[in-house]
Amino acid sequence: MSDSSITEVSKSGAGSGGGSEASRIGEVNQWLAHEFGQLGKEVPQFEYTPRSVAYLHNIATLSQAKTQASKILASDFRLKASEYRAQAARIREILENVGLAQEGLASNVVGSVQVLANVANLLNIRDTELSSFLVAMGDISLRKTSVEEKRTKVQKESKVLLDYTRKALARLMYLKRILAQLEDDVAPCEAQMENWKTNLAVMAAKERQYLQQSANYKAMLNRVGYTPEISHGVLVEMAEHKKELEKKTKPINKTLDSYLNLPADKALAALTIERKKREYADAEKRLEDVLHSALSPSE
Repeated sequence: MSDSSITEVSKSGAGSGGGSEASRIGEVNQWLAHEFGQLGKEVPQFEYTPRSVAYLHNIATLSQAKTQASKILASDFRLKASEYRAQAARIREILENVGLAQEGLASNVVGSVQVLANVANLLNIRDTELSSFLVAMGDISLRKTSVEEKRTKVQKESKVLLDYTRKALARLMYLKRILAQLEDDVAPCEAQMENWKTNLAVMAAKERQYLQQSANYKAMLNRVGYTPEISHGVLVEMAEHKKELEKKTKPINKTLDSYLNLPADKALAALTIERKKREYADAEKRLEDVLHSALSPSE
């Protein structure tokens, strides 16, 4: 800590409340000297800045306020202690006057009195009246009942939480088994997936092939004049109708075939007919001769 740094801080705050800044620095220096002086040490060197001065001033203010409050409490405690000592001396004098001095009492009586005093201190009562003890004991009983109720409630909640924990652990073990099973099934599933991918690629190629063939067949049907009206049922009906017509025209075709060998000229056709008649007559005659020759031996 140097005078030049203090002067610089004072000059920096001269534009706006330089006097108050200087007073703060003075208060900080006085507080630091007092505190370190009580410890028998010197104030360490540090740089005075507006921020450090403000921080140390706040600490000094709080420290002084707490010190003042502690002094007030200490004075009050000392006053109460003197009152308690005076009251103890007065009570001791009264006890000695009635022959109940501590030196004249039996050890068990002194012990009982000490126990009574300790119990009073534990129960936080100011006197040793029976009513005070009863009220304090009633309060303790009420607090005990409240604690027991809370304990019962906590035990029930603990049981519920324990049940939930057991179920959660069982579920965790089940999930771990499922996870292990799934991990074991990963390799077969991956192989099956690869097989499905291969089959899918083959099916996709077949689909493209079938689509191309379908397009080719459609183009072919369009070239031959196929229309959607021509269906399988219609073709079957047409085939059956054709068969019926063939049956009907077959005898006519046979009759017409016999006329195909006729010449185109009418005279030649007449001669051909006459020749056929003679051939027919000759055939009938030969047939009769054959029949007569076949019947003669039997007669």
